[in-house]
Amino acid sequence: MSNSIGPLGLSPWTYLAIGIFLEVVGTTCLKLSNGFTLPVPATLSVLCFLIALYTLSISVLAIPIGVVYAIWSGAGIVLITIIGALYFGELLAPIKLAFIAIILVGVVGLQIVSSEPGTPATPDQHQGNS
Repeated sequence: MSNSIGPLGLSPWTYLAIGIFLEVVGTTCLKLSNGFTLPVPATLSVLCFLIALYTLSISVLAIPIGVVYAIWSGAGIVLITIIGALYFGELLAPIKLAFIAIILVGVVGLQIVSSEPGTPATPDQHQGNS
């Protein structure tokens, strides 16, 4: 079985990384849209979220959905918290850093154990179980 999937023939992990990036850009644009009152960042936010969900849907073809969602949301939390602190002046207390480190360890751990042989979740594994 080839490790590449989807219309671009990328690895499922690459689609997941693209989805995470676009979700973070979309969330940043959401903040910049001033409550959806500014059309350019509001439109970019919606487009980024739509494409992020599409790439997420491709990655779940080969990676278990629970792992995909945990990595997607965990990485998004870590990245958007860093962006919030660096660009929007949001407070980053030491305890917040500690919990973000725990999330990051979980994200990396899930990626490591999900890359081991015997963990793919292809659609054909779930057919015929009804």
